[in-house]
Amino acid sequence: MGERLALEHYERLGYQLVERNHRTTSGEIDLIVHGHDAIVFSEVKTRRAGGLDPLHNLTAAKRRRMRALAARWLAERAQRPRASLLRIDAVAIVVDDRDQLVSLEQFEDVA
Repeated sequence: MGERLALEHYERLGYQLVERNHRTTSGEIDLIVHGHDAIVFSEVKTRRAGGLDPLHNLTAAKRRRMRALAARWLAERAQRPRASLLRIDAVAIVVDDRDQLVSLEQFEDVA
């Protein structure tokens, strides 16, 4: 659900989905989107209202892993969209008990 909400947010901003849930043995990239001459690798964190901050688990180690996963994806994708900017974002989503969106915050260039 959180990834769907994050993707809808990026699409409203004019980005297009390139890949979702790209998995490797080293980890996963939640969303890869392209637009505005950028490829964006996005980590999506979703929590229930009243819980911990969704970005609480975005540690230095997680940010390093995100950079490594993005570099590997770029090296493996010769047919990817071209862009002059590469960015790693985090999207923090909070939903209520009925899975309704309470808040969505996008943080650019977190890694």
